Amino acid sequence: MFLMAGISYDQAVRYRLLLSPEARDAIEATFADYARMMDMLDEIAAAKGIGANLVALHGHAYEPIRKATRLPSRLVTLGLRDRMAYRAASNPRLPLDDRLVNVRDAGTLSLGTALGRFTIPFEVRGYESGWTHATPAQLVRTNDGDFEVHFGVTATSHAHIRPTLSPRKDNVMLAEHAPAPDTLLSRAGRLIAGIAYGAIEKAEDNNKVALVRQAIREIEQAERESRDSLASARAEEYRLNARRAEIERETAALAEQIHLAIAENRDDLARAGIARQMDLEAQFEVLSKAIDENAERVDAVLTSLRAILSSLQDAQARLAELERSEAMARQPTAAARKGEDAGLAKATRASRAIARATGVPEGIPPSPDIDELSKLKRDKDIAERLARLKSQH
Repeated sequence: MFLMAGISYDQAVRYRLLLSPEARDAIEATFADYARMMDMLDEIAAAKGIGANLVALHGHAYEPIRKATRLPSRLVTLGLRDRMAYRAASNPRLPLDDRLVNVRDAGTLSLGTALGRFTIPFEVRGYESGWTHATPAQLVRTNDGDFEVHFGVTATSHAHIRPTLSPRKDNVMLAEHAPAPDTLLSRAGRLIAGIAYGAIEKAEDNNKVALVRQAIREIEQAERESRDSLASARAEEYRLNARRAEIERETAALAEQIHLAIAENRDDLARAGIARQMDLEAQFEVLSKAIDENAERVDAVLTSLRAILSSLQDAQARLAELERSEAMARQPTAAARKGEDAGLAKATRASRAIARATGVPEGIPPSPDIDELSKLKRDKDIAERLARLKSQH
């Protein structure tokens, strides 16, 4: 199963990473870029007078950080909420979730870094009591210069693990993202392989043209499916961004109203405004993760579509070549020109612009009622934020 944010963990399991030089360099680069991000957040928050407003901080800082660093988009999103905890941490560490790390098998995990994704061997170092982090995992630099990934666990999630701490048993905590049985990208790879010279040359002479024509039909079908998938992803992108803009506008208006309530000594109104602000921030965090995931989907579809269009052009050129060679034996001049013209027309059609679709913006439903324990914690957070705001006046 997957580790999920929001679950209460009471222990941590430690995985010591066995790093190659390339993986170590990537992790060092990630820590360096993350430290740069924290400096930028401090500078932007001070310059804009943002304080604890996560939505406003995201609006001002997200794009500059993406341009100034090589951090994965998900790590930037997590880092926006991590600023205070990062400064207070005794050891350098980075927040992780199941988009950034997952256990592949009994001895390796997959980790997203500033320099790409790496598969890294690990050894289990044991358990520690307590888990105070907001994310389900942390990448930690230890005092002796090693790097460890710590996963939050509950007592029941690993009660069955033998004292030897078998990593195969620990693997129940995180699972690899199961790939789709047939993605657009993998299908594009098979179609490209299908029109390779070797595959064509193995066919009988009278079957080569038919084989390439069938390949073209399959590639054209994959192209249509790829464009449909891209249109869907673009529509979702529009909807998510529209909702994010709504939250940013409402949060900005709330900030002004809260400051006015404080100035008028209306703590009751300020508390109500802060409560709504925190609700919006919770929605914003979920929305940000959805935007990151959708952006990855768009990138993957664009990669497959480029490959499909390239393979279609190659197939059209291959068909024209085969038709020309066959026609030259019968009617060399006219037939050859006809085959070339047909191939050129289809290759041109294969290069048409990528269509984009838009969707209707939809809101995110309000969060459900929380239990009494959560309410107590929420009231405490509201009081603390109110005190910080009042101290600024």
